[in-house]
Amino acid sequence: MLDVVSRHWGYTSLRPLQEEAIGAVLGGRDSLVVMPTGGGKSLCYQVPALLRGGVTVVVSPLISLMKDQVDGLLACGVPAAQMNSSQSPFELRALERDLDEGKVKLLFVSPERLAMPSFRQTLKKSNVISFAIDEAHCISHWGHDFRPEYRQLRTLHEQFPDASVHAYTATATQQVRHDIAQQLALRDPAVLVGYFDRPNLTYRVLPRVDEVPQLVEVLERHRGEAGIVYCTRRKDVDSLTAALKKRDYNALAYHAGLSQDERKKTQDEFRAERCDIVVATVAFGMGIDRSNVRFIVHMAMPKSVEHYQQETGRSGRDGLEAECVLFYSGADVMLWKSMLERGGEEIEPDPKFLEASIRHLNDINRYASGTTCRHRALVEYFGQKYEPSSCNACDICLGETTDVPDAMVVAQKIVSCVYRLRQQFGAGHVISVLRGENIERIRQRNHDQLSTYGLLKGHSRNEIRDWVYQLVSQGYLLQTSDEYPVLHLTETSSSLMKGEADLRLRQPIVTRKKVEQKASRPSSVADDGPYDRTLFESLRKWRRGEAEEREVPPYVIFSDRTLREIARAQPSTLAALRQVYGVGDAKLEQFGARVIGIVTDSG
Repeated sequence: MLDVVSRHWGYTSLRPLQEEAIGAVLGGRDSLVVMPTGGGKSLCYQVPALLRGGVTVVVSPLISLMKDQVDGLLACGVPAAQMNSSQSPFELRALERDLDEGKVKLLFVSPERLAMPSFRQTLKKSNVISFAIDEAHCISHWGHDFRPEYRQLRTLHEQFPDASVHAYTATATQQVRHDIAQQLALRDPAVLVGYFDRPNLTYRVLPRVDEVPQLVEVLERHRGEAGIVYCTRRKDVDSLTAALKKRDYNALAYHAGLSQDERKKTQDEFRAERCDIVVATVAFGMGIDRSNVRFIVHMAMPKSVEHYQQETGRSGRDGLEAECVLFYSGADVMLWKSMLERGGEEIEPDPKFLEASIRHLNDINRYASGTTCRHRALVEYFGQKYEPSSCNACDICLGETTDVPDAMVVAQKIVSCVYRLRQQFGAGHVISVLRGENIERIRQRNHDQLSTYGLLKGHSRNEIRDWVYQLVSQGYLLQTSDEYPVLHLTETSSSLMKGEADLRLRQPIVTRKKVEQKASRPSSVADDGPYDRTLFESLRKWRRGEAEEREVPPYVIFSDRTLREIARAQPSTLAALRQVYGVGDAKLEQFGARVIGIVTDSG
């Protein structure tokens, strides 16, 4: 097993649970494997395919993702292929011949193709020994990306009784895991659940105050590095992309409202490292396997913890440090609820599962407005224990937030103002009254005569708005989901007014300088120390040219982690280069001499 891993991928050891997952496949036992993004799920079905005879069929949801996976395997000397709708009849027939002759070990297909009776007949002649279902949470209604076509995979055991079936996903609660096993009709599966923590990621949740300057501050910390900026709505993507382009950032947009050619161009530019910033709806990223994404920014709260885990998981896949920033407002909850209940441009309304969607929404809202370690909150959400007392890799543990002084008094003033306004106004008007603003709409209603008028006049609108939404998220206030949301008291409002509530309000204290000093440098990252940055950039430039010539993404040549290690170790012989992480036999033969030349020239 280790010999195959070393020879083809250049790794000297396996990650947690990989050996058990590979063993399940080799033993012909069904399995359900849950590992965080970057945890090495792919090797769990790729390694057994090389150790056994026959064909492993991999079900992958996107053609672009399949192509990248096949390109990566071929570069490692693994016989792999894909079948998709873009191929000509001639190409498909040639591929079928290769299958019959045993020239393909791994065959990547979409769930739609695998559901075709004619294709299943083709597979029956090809000695299929196992099926690997990637993104398996898509089969579960209780998951976060349900796809009906995945349901047709449950008949695999009936038609291929001698083949084992293996489900792989990065995000699945216990309920979703149970549903996956049931929907795929897995037979006594080995259930392997990896540790959900991603210690190389730094998580920050900041109140959304002034979107563009806040985003630019993050981008400046990551000059020359790749990142994805997620927005909830298409119009937000368009306006933010335009704002960044005005500031000379090479940013591209991606959402379902763009033409297929425009979306493909964005994906291709990002994959080829000709563009480093993509502003997108959540439709972007699933088909991108770029390993050196160094930052993920959410301009608003996503719709579930599972989505957040998956989207932030697209950063730091190479094990190196990455930063994940969420700009949050309590108003995000109301926007999502409105979109879920009415059906929005990014959402198909599904009354049957609205309740589950609202529950997911409340969970992510608790995470965003919470005051506990972000790593701990994510790990415990997925039912696991988090042992460290401090992660040293989130805004809470880095000391970038602090308790609001006299939080109880502040909260009582806000709740009292909602009461004095007879629960008939939204957050904007409540804030204006509390700040003592001398404006016409307040004077007309005589709200300048209220006892709560001006009680928080020393604070900004943004500060008070953030506190209001923290009170909403903690259940001390309720915001209606009408077209014009209104604030109401709740059953727990009275306990707060009596001073009996267990209340905390938080506010950021970090300055830009502090963030830069503490940049995203978690204590546990896959980095062996200082490296020659000039040599690293030379290697990156060579890699980009090599990738363009071969028409593959740069990470298919070598990952950033491998280039860093080369720039650190500076090997002068092929034997020394072979010892570097990520350099297997095939890549040594293809690229070794050129890499040694670049290292030698840099000296």
